[in-house]
Amino acid sequence: MHARRPVLFAIAASIAVSASLLGASPSRAVERMAFTPAALAAAKSSGRPVLVDVSAPWCPTCKAQKPILSELYADPAYKDLVVFDVDFDSQKPALRTLRVTAQSTLIVYRGDREAGRSTGDTSKTGIKALLDKAI
Repeated sequence: MHARRPVLFAIAASIAVSASLLGASPSRAVERMAFTPAALAAAKSSGRPVLVDVSAPWCPTCKAQKPILSELYADPAYKDLVVFDVDFDSQKPALRTLRVTAQSTLIVYRGDREAGRSTGDTSKTGIKALLDKAI
C-alpha cells in the first residue's frame, strides 16, 4: 500500500499541472498609478498605452463612466493599460499640466504623444474607441 503513495502523488501532481496549463493563463491587469508628471512621463516612455481619468466624486457623468471603464479594463485588449486617476477637486497642478478644464475628461497616450481626449462621454462605444487609440 505504501508503494502506491508516490505513484498517486505523481498522478495528482500531473493532473494539477495539466489543469493549470489548460486553464486561462493569468493576464496582466490594468495598472493604476498615482499621478505625477514624472510618473506620466515614465509610463508614456515605457511604450504601454496610458489613460488619464480626470474625475470628481460628485460628478454624475464621472459616475456613469466608472462602470464602463471597469468593464473595459477587464478586456484582455487593455491588459497593458496604465491608468492615472486624477481628482478634479484636489489635484489642480495636474489639471494645469494636462490642460484640463473639466471633470469627466479622459486622455489617452500612445507612446509619447496624446492620441485622443474626450470630456463627458458616457457611451461604451465612444470610450472604447478612445481607449483603442492608445493600443
